[in-house]
Amino acid sequence: MSLLGAFFGSKGGITSRERELLRRVNTLESEVSSLTADQFPERTGLLRERYKGGETLDDLLPEAFALTREAAKRTLGQRHFDVQILGGIVLHEGKIAEMKTGEGKTLVATLPVYLNSLSGRGVHVVTVNDYLARRDAVWMGQIYALLGLSVGVINHDTSYRYDVSAKPDKDRERDESGSYKVIYDFLRPAARSEAYSADITYGTNNEYGFDYLRDNIAYLREDVVQREHHFVIVDEVDSILIDEARTPLIISAPVGEAESLYPVFAKIAQSLKRDEDYTVDEKLRAITLTDDGIEKAEKVLGVGNIYTDQGIKYVHHLETAVRAQALFERDKEYVVRGGEVIIVDPFTGRLQPGRRWSDGLHQAIEAKEGVKVKEESRTFATVSFQNYFRLYEKLSGMTGTALTSAEEFAKVYELETVAIPTNKPGARVDRDDLVFQTENGKFTAAVRKIKELHEKGMPVLVGTASIEKSETLATRLGREGIPHEVLNAKNHEREGEIIARAGERGRVTISTNMAGRGVDIKLGGVHAATEEYEAIKNLGGLFVLGTERHEARRIDNQLRGRSGRQGDLGETQFYESLEDPLLRIFGPERIKNMMGRFGIPEDEPIQNRLVTKAIESAQEKIEGFNFDARKHLLEYDDVMNHQRGIIYKMRRTVLMGDQSALEAFLEELLAKSEEREKLTTTILEKRKSFGDGPFFETLRMIALRTTDMFWVEHLEAMEHMRGSVNLRAYGQRDPLVEYKKEGLSLFKDLERSVHMQILHFISSMSDAGGRVDGGERKLKEVHEHATLIVGDRGQSKGVQPQNGEEKVGRNDPCSCGSGKKYKKCGFINDPHHKQP
Repeated sequence: MSLLGAFFGSKGGITSRERELLRRVNTLESEVSSLTADQFPERTGLLRERYKGGETLDDLLPEAFALTREAAKRTLGQRHFDVQILGGIVLHEGKIAEMKTGEGKTLVATLPVYLNSLSGRGVHVVTVNDYLARRDAVWMGQIYALLGLSVGVINHDTSYRYDVSAKPDKDRERDESGSYKVIYDFLRPAARSEAYSADITYGTNNEYGFDYLRDNIAYLREDVVQREHHFVIVDEVDSILIDEARTPLIISAPVGEAESLYPVFAKIAQSLKRDEDYTVDEKLRAITLTDDGIEKAEKVLGVGNIYTDQGIKYVHHLETAVRAQALFERDKEYVVRGGEVIIVDPFTGRLQPGRRWSDGLHQAIEAKEGVKVKEESRTFATVSFQNYFRLYEKLSGMTGTALTSAEEFAKVYELETVAIPTNKPGARVDRDDLVFQTENGKFTAAVRKIKELHEKGMPVLVGTASIEKSETLATRLGREGIPHEVLNAKNHEREGEIIARAGERGRVTISTNMAGRGVDIKLGGVHAATEEYEAIKNLGGLFVLGTERHEARRIDNQLRGRSGRQGDLGETQFYESLEDPLLRIFGPERIKNMMGRFGIPEDEPIQNRLVTKAIESAQEKIEGFNFDARKHLLEYDDVMNHQRGIIYKMRRTVLMGDQSALEAFLEELLAKSEEREKLTTTILEKRKSFGDGPFFETLRMIALRTTDMFWVEHLEAMEHMRGSVNLRAYGQRDPLVEYKKEGLSLFKDLERSVHMQILHFISSMSDAGGRVDGGERKLKEVHEHATLIVGDRGQSKGVQPQNGEEKVGRNDPCSCGSGKKYKKCGFINDPHHKQP
């Protein structure tokens, strides 16, 4: 990529080289069409042999793409269009392909996926949710099966392999992917490692990222599930690499009971009054306590000065409780289900079970909602999506809305963005926004429009900003007697069914941003006959009505993109109000001051170009603000990423290495120690006493657990240090420079401590029961917590009982003969020691 392209963002077009590759693919179509079914896997084998013989994937591209196109024709009855072949070439080149909705991105991905799988190193495909991972693996799995490839699926609860011998129930209701009810007929539950060992693996960004972290806290080789990070295609790439980039993946485990202070401060926060006891900055999503508010809290707590009498801990609790009260709304930022507070993704509207806000915020919200406050947790592993996906040798992605983020893709990921032409000219009409004075007036006008379209027979998709707003609009439609479906995080289980019918005549579907990603609404529904499809097309197609502008223009464009698929007719329009958060928080003062001055009914739109311009300006301003925030986060995370890479590489060497690798590791530690000679003699004696097998297995366990113990403490130290360096800006010092400098010093201390402690433990080993003389409690604590984390996969992570022996429970007497309960016994060094 050129220097200018990297700086300003690359928005490339189709090159002459790519068009030449398309021509070569097309020339092979007649040849591959004569192949028998048995010859497809044979050709795959031949291509793999050619790759091993020195040919590049670029050399194999024309034939591989031609084979994939023919396989799709025979299995799905779908032939890749020329523009789809071009999209596949762009993805293979490690670029981002912007392809409009309905242009068949799922089918496009099969081309580079097949080609890159020929290397034998595995290909990952990332989807935005578990359902789409299963759907796409089954739908496209038919192509891969004909070509002789295996397919795996990674889901939150379990994992699968595509079953080539499946015989689905043909009488069940189907959708375009084969059937949302028949999908499981094609999937065989499999171990997670088996799903990853497939030629092609489908899964979500969360599952890939968490598996990477789990692999790097594993204590047994068989617990490592991922292979190397070779090639990945990210579907809805802007959602995953940009929208979710500020949310790091964190693996944590409970370290004790939740403090009783959370309910106390929740009651205090509920008694405080906004603008009197605290102020709210909605732009920065921050609160500031007033003197009155602090005095009220001190009175309830019975302290004279909260800052001096109780210290920063009570102040943090108070501020967090007020933030939870003032800035986090139920059915917007989160839902309460089954006695748990579950986060709602602000970009997709989907639930995020298992994720928790940090720094006590999640507990504060639990206390606010009156549900059980969960235990305090401790971070064991963390990584940002930006740095996880930069692990891959080749990264590419596809979306309908990439060009507005081309600069960020170029600067952060060094990815070029290429717009792929549509197969048919677009026929969708995007109408000007209608802006109303009040939210009530906006909804009144929207319901009137929906009723008019419904009576006409036109299908309508209504986009809302939150669960709360979707339910408010649903209530209004119910009063008008308009039948409708609601799709939000509360009933996401029916997503496939609701979307499959959203294009039917007269159907009204209200949805949060869930309907903006990874779905395709077909006019007349997925099973519509040609006559019905044409009838609805003649009515004008699908009408998309947005009830609020999103902070990012891309999200609005995703919603618009549900209409007008593959050249269909369609219309889109946004209804907004001056009370919407976008204008209320980020709009200029002159717009806010216009309220009530137009002299028109609240359900009549304002005809004022200044208002429309203010909306566009607010979105651009927020996008720039968010880009800077993500860039700032990455600059700090890059420091941790460098350190994480060193620790994880060392840890992987110890975990996966054979005896010679462990010997080299031990020699390196001894070489760095100031006590060479004394420790060497002692350790040689221990090796002779234990025997090579037990000695090196003990070394392996000690090295892993010691590293984990210090790494967990280092993560906490870095987090605390990051919070403190920001204050140094007042002293004219750059916080990032300070963070890098002190972070390096802390990391050097970490390495020295790890090396010294490993050698100390090894030299202190006792061959009586395999215990060490010091540090047992800390190491065992880390071991137990890490076991809890690894067990989060829902699979048994302990050593399985062998030779008919029963597994030792945590409360059972330890088999080493100490007389203590297993969980109370000393650090486990003896490889024959039974583990729960």
